[in-house]
Amino acid sequence: MQHRALGDSGLQVSAITFGNWLTGGRPEDAGDCIRAALDAGITTFDTADVYGAPEFGAGETVLGDALAGRRREGLVIATKVCLPTGPGRNDRGLSRKHITESVTASLRRLRTDHIDLYQAHRHDPSTPLDETMAAFADLHRHGKIGYLGVSEWTAAQITQAHALARELRIPLVASQPQYSMLWRVIDAEVTPACARLGISHMVFSPLAQGVLAGRYRPGRTAPDDSRAKHARGGRFVGRYISQAVLAAVERLRPIAVDHDATLAQLALAWVLANPQVASAIMGASRPAQIADNVKALDLTLDDATMTRIDAALTDPEHGDLVERDPAKTAKPFDVMPAWRW
Repeated sequence: MQHRALGDSGLQVSAITFGNWLTGGRPEDAGDCIRAALDAGITTFDTADVYGAPEFGAGETVLGDALAGRRREGLVIATKVCLPTGPGRNDRGLSRKHITESVTASLRRLRTDHIDLYQAHRHDPSTPLDETMAAFADLHRHGKIGYLGVSEWTAAQITQAHALARELRIPLVASQPQYSMLWRVIDAEVTPACARLGISHMVFSPLAQGVLAGRYRPGRTAPDDSRAKHARGGRFVGRYISQAVLAAVERLRPIAVDHDATLAQLALAWVLANPQVASAIMGASRPAQIADNVKALDLTLDDATMTRIDAALTDPEHGDLVERDPAKTAKPFDVMPAWRW
C-alpha cells in the first residue's frame, strides 16, 4: 500500500481510503469489508455522523466496532459534521453547539478518544465562519481532533477558512471533493487554490457511483443490487446513467484491457495520477472488491493513455461528456434535501 502526505502536514494517509457511506448500516457486510481493507494494507477510514441506516451514526458505530482492538496509532480515522442528524434546528450545521455535540457523539460511536481528520461536511452559510473555526480550534487544542478538512467547499470558501485556520494555528490540510474521469469540477478553481494553500484532496466517488466500474451497460436495466436501485445512492448515480455516458464507458474497456486492468482499476489509477490527490475513497459491498481495486496502485498511466481516455469520453453527437463546471460544486447543506427529516 502506498502512503502519501496529507497536504503540507506530516500526516500520512493510505492512497486508498475505505469509505463506509452505504455499507454503514449493514454490519454483516461492512465489518467484513473493513477487515478486508485492513488486510489489503489500507490504514485510512472515512465516515460521517450522518452515514448509516436505519439511523444516523450507524456508519461510525460499525467502523468503531470493526476497528476495536486494532493498534490505534496505525490508523487514520476521518469523520464529518454538518448534515442533519436530527429534526431540531440545532441538529445540523457548523455552529459551536452542533460541532461540540456531534464530535462527542462521534467519539463515542467510533470508540476512540480522538479523531485524526475532522471534516466540515458542507459549507454552512447560516453560521459565521469565525464561530465555526474557533470551535474546531478548541477541539484541536483539547486533543479531540488532529487535523481539519472540508468537503465540497468552493475555492473562495476554502481560502477564507484557511486564512482563519492559520491565525488559530490549526492544520487545515484536506479537501474532500467528488472527483472522477466524468466529474472534474474541481480542476478549474478548487485544485489550484488547494495547491497554493498546501491542501490535499481525499476524493470521493472516483468510480462515479460504479458507472466507471462498468456496473451499468448501455440498453440494459440497472442490476437490482446496484446503487441506482438504492434509495440514497440512486439520486447520485442518476446523473451519469445516460446512454451516451454508458457508451463512453464501453469505449474505455479496450484501454483497461491494454493495461491488463479492470475498468475500476483504470478509473482509480486515473484519479491517483493527479498529484493533488492524496487518497481515493473507495466503498465496497463485498471484501473481494477491495483486494481487486487496490491493484490500481500498480498502474501507471502515461500521457498517451490519458489522451485516449479523454477521447473515449467525447461523443460525436454530444461532445465532451465530462462535467467541468466549477459551479457544480455541491450546494451548502441548508439547500440539500434531508435524507430523513
